[in-house]
Amino acid sequence: MTDASSSIMRARVAADGTLLDADAPIAALQAEAGGPPDGPLAVPQLAAIARLAARLGIMVSRPVVAAAGARDIDMWVQARPEDDGEVHLSIIDWRERPAFAAVGHAADRPADFTAAGAGWNWQVDTSLCFQTVTDGDSEEDALPQPPPAIGSRLTRYVRLEPDAEGDLTILEAFSRRAAFDGQAATLIHDPATRLMLSGFPLFDMAGRLSGYRGKAATIPQDPPKNAASGEDVPAAAYPLTFGRRLDRSLRQPLGRIIANADTISAQLEGPLRPDYAGYASDIAAAGRHLLALVDDLADLQAIDRPDFTVETEEVDLADIARRAAGLLGVKALDRRIAIDTPGADESLPATGEFRRVLQILVNLIGNAVRYSPEGSRIEVRVDRHGDRARVIVTDQGPGIAAEDQARIFDKFERLGREESGGSGLGLYISRRLAQAMGGDIDVESAPGQGARFVLTLPAA
Repeated sequence: MTDASSSIMRARVAADGTLLDADAPIAALQAEAGGPPDGPLAVPQLAAIARLAARLGIMVSRPVVAAAGARDIDMWVQARPEDDGEVHLSIIDWRERPAFAAVGHAADRPADFTAAGAGWNWQVDTSLCFQTVTDGDSEEDALPQPPPAIGSRLTRYVRLEPDAEGDLTILEAFSRRAAFDGQAATLIHDPATRLMLSGFPLFDMAGRLSGYRGKAATIPQDPPKNAASGEDVPAAAYPLTFGRRLDRSLRQPLGRIIANADTISAQLEGPLRPDYAGYASDIAAAGRHLLALVDDLADLQAIDRPDFTVETEEVDLADIARRAAGLLGVKALDRRIAIDTPGADESLPATGEFRRVLQILVNLIGNAVRYSPEGSRIEVRVDRHGDRARVIVTDQGPGIAAEDQARIFDKFERLGREESGGSGLGLYISRRLAQAMGGDIDVESAPGQGARFVLTLPAA
């Protein structure tokens, strides 16, 4: 890519879209687009932003990529409407690079794939922290599961790979405020998944770099070979795309079903017969159950991969226990169940991944609420035992027989319970997550004496 222009380039567009005057580079781009110097603005991207500013009556500022022969031009454009109907265009950054379509070597195909629009979308600030992440245009371009958290660093989600010269393409582009493509990376939580990143710079109205926006395309991998036989070996029990496709296929329609059923049940559109309102409430409850199952199956697909890993950070188990109990407070209140949590001044440092520990405790406390009798009490306590930090959840439910205490951590095991409210995966997933963080989950119980679940993690 060429260096950015050192000065701001300007153009004026009449109310009818005619280009009135323009600095030389913009005029040359107008000519390449087939437009006469005094004719309608022929560069589609610039014409579109000019029309938008005129229609809204406010200044519009956004990045633009314009094609020009064998090169592409990345620019940051400000369009300011005037009282007389004219629109003044200011380009505060102009960077040229070879057009993606001109790259034709076999070695460049991953970059071609990325540049053509494949992959999920990301945007980061100048600290490489995610600001937005969205699915791509096709089913294959769905966000990985779990997706990156807004505010987290890109380098906590992907491991960037240096090029043949040992440089990181994305960081070199940052230093030059340039667009880039061909930055290889792997997902930290799923190292078997390789990505190719491409992006272009974003600038604020003062011309300062404000971040990058781009694509992350999955690089297809050849199936692993058995060293002895040369036969293909499956990487995991579940295809990598299973959770993504399930999530995309079910989450949106289920969300609509639940929202519509809640609207009917609440009689927001008018009064209904009580039995009809009850049917709608049942539909909403069933939809939420299915949505929870989708979440469980997506987690199952991730944790059953042999290369599954979690992040390691310092967490406060007492704080997370209070948060988990708070998330279940309404459900407990509906059944007049009190949840006794660690005091606000209690703290217990441990090592693990915050969101995974929260997921485990929501499951353990949620099970206690589900199986405890109305009007009972659940105790959540934290303590330290040697080099281990523990969260103990104790309920007054029916208890678990000794011969069943190992089975409850199996997949889809619900001990013969037929009522709705669980998939039989929660404890299996929770224990696998705890073990991935260097801990475990144990249970102590007896029929008629409630249950005591203990989450153990390395103390910090």
